[in-house]
Amino acid sequence: MRRKHAERYPVEPWELREVGLDLNDLARSESLFALSNGHVGARGNLDEGDPYGLPGTYLSSLYENRPLPYAEAGYGFPEIGQTILNVTDGKVIRLLVDDEPFDLRYGEILHHDRVLDLRSGLLHRVAEWRSPSGQVIRLRSSRLVSLTQRSIMAIRWEVEAVGDAARVVVQSELIANEHVQSQSSDPRVAPYALEHRLEALEHDGEGTRAWLLHRTRASRLHLAAGMEHVIEAPEMPASEMVTGPDIARLTVGCRILPGQRLALTKFVSYGWSSQRSLRALSDQTGAALVSAKHAGWDALVSEQRRALDLFWSCADVEIEGAPAIQQALRFSLFHTFQAGLRSEQRAIPAKGLTGSGYDGHAFWDTETYVLPVLIATSPNSARDALRWRWGTLDLARERAEHLHLAGAVFPWRTIRGQECSGYWPAGTAAMHINADIALAAQRYVDWTQDDEFGERYAAPLLVETARLWMSLGYFGDDGKFHIDGVTGPDEYSAIVRDNTFTNLGAARNLDAAAAVARRWPDAAEGLQVTAAEIDSWTAAAAVVALPYDKARRIPQQDLGSTDREVWDFSGSLRDNRYPLLLNAPYFGIYRKQVVKQADLMLAMHWFGDSFTAEDKARAFEYYEALTVRDSSLSACTQAIMAAEVGHLDLAADYLTEAAMMDLRDLQHNTRDGLHIASLAGSWLGVVAGFGGMRDHGGRLSFRPQLPPGWERLCFHLIWHGARIRVDVSRDEVIYTATQPPDHGVEIVHAGETLILEPGRAVTRPLKYVEPSTPRPTQPVGREPIRADSLD
Repeated sequence: MRRKHAERYPVEPWELREVGLDLNDLARSESLFALSNGHVGARGNLDEGDPYGLPGTYLSSLYENRPLPYAEAGYGFPEIGQTILNVTDGKVIRLLVDDEPFDLRYGEILHHDRVLDLRSGLLHRVAEWRSPSGQVIRLRSSRLVSLTQRSIMAIRWEVEAVGDAARVVVQSELIANEHVQSQSSDPRVAPYALEHRLEALEHDGEGTRAWLLHRTRASRLHLAAGMEHVIEAPEMPASEMVTGPDIARLTVGCRILPGQRLALTKFVSYGWSSQRSLRALSDQTGAALVSAKHAGWDALVSEQRRALDLFWSCADVEIEGAPAIQQALRFSLFHTFQAGLRSEQRAIPAKGLTGSGYDGHAFWDTETYVLPVLIATSPNSARDALRWRWGTLDLARERAEHLHLAGAVFPWRTIRGQECSGYWPAGTAAMHINADIALAAQRYVDWTQDDEFGERYAAPLLVETARLWMSLGYFGDDGKFHIDGVTGPDEYSAIVRDNTFTNLGAARNLDAAAAVARRWPDAAEGLQVTAAEIDSWTAAAAVVALPYDKARRIPQQDLGSTDREVWDFSGSLRDNRYPLLLNAPYFGIYRKQVVKQADLMLAMHWFGDSFTAEDKARAFEYYEALTVRDSSLSACTQAIMAAEVGHLDLAADYLTEAAMMDLRDLQHNTRDGLHIASLAGSWLGVVAGFGGMRDHGGRLSFRPQLPPGWERLCFHLIWHGARIRVDVSRDEVIYTATQPPDHGVEIVHAGETLILEPGRAVTRPLKYVEPSTPRPTQPVGREPIRADSLD
């Protein structure tokens, strides 16, 4: 019988602690306890390797090619897919006690705790185990993936004799081509199985150091992995190093008396490249190992803490009155931060580097959910992620040309930059990703005032996507600019006319492109932008079509959407047919009113200044009854809009669902990796929802409101180089600019412009929104998790 979540994972403000061990739930805990720095990712597998749920060590953007088969081929269909690989595993440290393997499936587990410390960035483990023959040992380990030394993972491991004296043998390994098979039946997250895709090239070892060199068979990427050790023992241990094509193993053995310990510090280094020679990669990993060993474990730990101290000073969220949400928000921020910190011009995948779900692909999630958080809390990380998109611009231009379009068409899902989506109605047709990317670049410039980035990187992204919209859209007889045959964020409404989110994104994209072309004429000249082209962009943006249902007095998600038949939700509940995409044909879904994930609500969040408050309230009520949330991306947006229209209790429920998506495994697929966008969306739900933060027109504004049960909310962010603190109590809010520039920082509170001077707090009363509609209802069986239901 499984223990309650609160018993197994107690609520603690700065830790995620697992009490005991559920061998049937290892894969989920491996995702929760994953460590990463954006370049190296290590799932929270047990040190000894077995048992496991899903073994995984990943390197950002290291992938293998695979064919994309079709029952019927079609022009423009991508033919090659890309899949993230489980690379050489350096986490494994096996133990034998008096010739018996330390394996928690045998003997007796006397004690087992794991703790993810969100302030230090370390994963700690303590286990006490009685072997089948009765010997008792205590195992302690701490693991980190360095936030400061990009290629390094390190483990501090020690075994202590608790009962009688024991003969212990430790085997520290590098293992390539581990057998990996996801057990997920959900095609949205299950990775394509690739076995033995690493081709061994070289291996060697000497003393306590070893390395393995491999190459991917199809994508031809070179991979180097090395390990080095520091051994501490009560007596001179026997040791042996052996290497083979897919394994390197250091074996250390000695006898320890009760209370004595054998300790091992293991440093692991990774490098990969599509261009550099094997020797260069080998030298790189060797140099990283020498540097890490010279610095030592304690120095790595100190560096890790300093890096996180800096992050938390810019990003922490404090909540009084909701301890479970407090823990979940810090957990979410930690994983969002480590997903992008050292990605350094490579993609931030939907699962980060916590699992192989979605084949390791990056989607629009990055720019729409993750980057707004990083822009506000770790802007250099966001800059690097946007530079990766800029680095794939030539591939996007090629894709546009292949589709007979102008400008650039970015891929719906990818690792390297080529389109990897084999289902075009929810892939190629989801053209809004191009505006998502362009506007994320503009958002970064607005928040940071990084003009060098704006001229060199944002301008090309904005200009080429603006050209796409002009070739994709057209001026109709009604004088409006229309975009037809696209799929918006709601993937249950495909190939539609005038999706509101897409059209508004295109309009903002066009206006922003015109603005950067005028601001940086040299960049515009280099991109061959003409004055006539700029005029066409602004003309189209000014008259973009925004469909509206006059009878219901609500904006339509897309043209005619509210005229279609409403899905029979009672039948869905009766047959337990959620998620719909796994239980109903797309033909049936596409022709009905049913919403997979917040679409129009997303438009009302990011482009809220294009709607009236009355339209938002009425539309929120209407679309709530249609939205089934078969996507992890929905709850956070619904939380934001529920707060804006005054339904604070409902907003708290949706925030709870977003924040607990992985901690409570609400979609039953956390085993495949964490939902990084939902984790980031939790921050948006708090800061944009209850903090009322918006950045419309490049101005930072707030309208804070606290939900029932919360006594205080305090959050931090970076705007125009200043660290801004927003401290909200039940009746008032205090704004403070800490470490600001030598001039005041302008913000807006509930429509009032404020100037935050250095060291001077500004206090204003809260202005709560009175809801104009009753609390909306959701489809039967799709009510959000209740905020007061957390045990």
